[in-house]
Amino acid sequence: MDIFKKLKSFYWPYKRYFLLSLVFVLIVTAITVVYPIVLQITIDDVILAENYDLIPVLAIGFMLLMIVKGIANFTQQYLGDLFGVISVYHLRDALYRKLQRLSFTYYDNARTGDLMSRLTMDVEGFKFFLAAGFKELIRVVFLMGTSIMVMFYYSVPLALVTMAVMPLLIVVVRKFDREVHPAFRSIRKSLGNLNTRIQENVSGMNTIKSLSKEDFEIERFTTDNKEYQDVNISTASIWAKYFPFMEFIGNLAMIALLIFGGWLVMNEQLSLGELVAFFSLVSYIIGPLMHLGFIVNQFSQAKAAGERLLDILEAEESITTKLSANTGDEIKGDIVFDHVTLKYTEEDDAALKNISFHVPQGKVVGLIGSTGAGKSSITQLMTRFYEPVAGHVYIDGKDVADYDLKVLRQHIGFVLQEPFLFSTTIKENIAYGNPDASMEDIVAAAKRSQAHEFIMELPKGYDTMLGERGMGLSGGQRQRISIARALLINPSILVLDDATSAVDMETEFRIQRALKEVMKGRTTFIIAHRISSLKHADEILVLEDGEIVERGVHETLLNNGGPYQRIYDIQYQDKQQIMGER
Repeated sequence: MDIFKKLKSFYWPYKRYFLLSLVFVLIVTAITVVYPIVLQITIDDVILAENYDLIPVLAIGFMLLMIVKGIANFTQQYLGDLFGVISVYHLRDALYRKLQRLSFTYYDNARTGDLMSRLTMDVEGFKFFLAAGFKELIRVVFLMGTSIMVMFYYSVPLALVTMAVMPLLIVVVRKFDREVHPAFRSIRKSLGNLNTRIQENVSGMNTIKSLSKEDFEIERFTTDNKEYQDVNISTASIWAKYFPFMEFIGNLAMIALLIFGGWLVMNEQLSLGELVAFFSLVSYIIGPLMHLGFIVNQFSQAKAAGERLLDILEAEESITTKLSANTGDEIKGDIVFDHVTLKYTEEDDAALKNISFHVPQGKVVGLIGSTGAGKSSITQLMTRFYEPVAGHVYIDGKDVADYDLKVLRQHIGFVLQEPFLFSTTIKENIAYGNPDASMEDIVAAAKRSQAHEFIMELPKGYDTMLGERGMGLSGGQRQRISIARALLINPSILVLDDATSAVDMETEFRIQRALKEVMKGRTTFIIAHRISSLKHADEILVLEDGEIVERGVHETLLNNGGPYQRIYDIQYQDKQQIMGER
């Protein structure tokens, strides 16, 4: 029950719905136990006593009981569902909020399909037990308890004989629980793997088809699907093993009741009506005891789901805003890296090694180097996407760790190498970081990013709906919308992470010309593989294996005979062009 205790804050505030539902469950259960008593009276006091005048009274009474039971059933069902739905609403909301707060380190190791499975299937599994499982458990206990009391009222010896096999049934149910819980956790894990495989396949369909890897992906999916099938079959075998045994134990109780109860009737120690009532009452005990297997099933699924949900809720938020952070800070853009070293995990090699440099406010810095050299890592430290293992990053003389996270990131505009667009209108995509922006500001940002012209050619212009991840637009068009989005927040610091890699040379030239105006007064980091994108920077940092191996302006670096010149020569093979550019 530790899982339910840890998640108590999400459902216990709404206990009034559960408790009210429970009241009506007990009413329904009490009426159910009255049935055998009515049956006993009908046989002994009406049929055998030939007192047929009682039939209308019993019929009317029974009808009234049915009406009360129907109303109580409706009410308990509605209140139970209300309890589950409201509780899970807050649980799912808390999970989503937690996911928004978790750092990039968490997502480096997380899988999208598995997270989706937790927020859907696992949440629903937990809700089902909240809405029905708790109530069902109490209903079963109450039904069994009242039935046993009535049985002892009719005949203590027969009740003892009938109950003799019940401890064995309880033992079997406990053993069933121990085996079925790990099985259901395996099912949840396997389903998460399957969802991940589906999500990755759908997202990467272009790559799969372009490389003719359909058969390979079918084989991988079949493997995951087979694993999911196997764990389900294994779980089904547990059910198949235990339930016939539980049914057999229940039948032993019925046989004992028939033999000993019949003997008591023949010796006039028990009436026929009481024996018939006993059969109903025993079924109210054996049935719920066997039904405990289903409740244990629900409980095990809910517990397994709760464990996976707690994995998210209890995940460490490694990067948070300090209590002493000033939310009113204004950022200008003077940046200092002071002997900074970064490791993404303890086992990894350092992504950045003892990096130090100073970027005055309003200056433009170019970052160039091979893939994995550490270019993007530098900008990710400024926004505290990751924390350095040594050294400090300062903005305007203040450690970035002392800024409020929202304030810090609202002053840094990112245009990423792989732009992400949401499944909404172009207007809302551009205004994503500044939803209060006017239409005039949105259009101005689009014009500066060279996006306005192609947007106006679309049937609905800025109100054009985009598909998932911006489907329907070319890579260059998506990137220009991403640039407009970054410009609209009017950042003090602008990061262009290979922002023109997906556009043609002519469009790149137009964007670069527009960005020159945008970059005025802003501290700008340009990450690029093309020297043409950053050769006008105030300083260029050349990185290799997480270290700065060269720094300076374009003209100086071009004459050093170092890595920068080698990159330049590779990109400009024509010697005449090289001389002309110099």
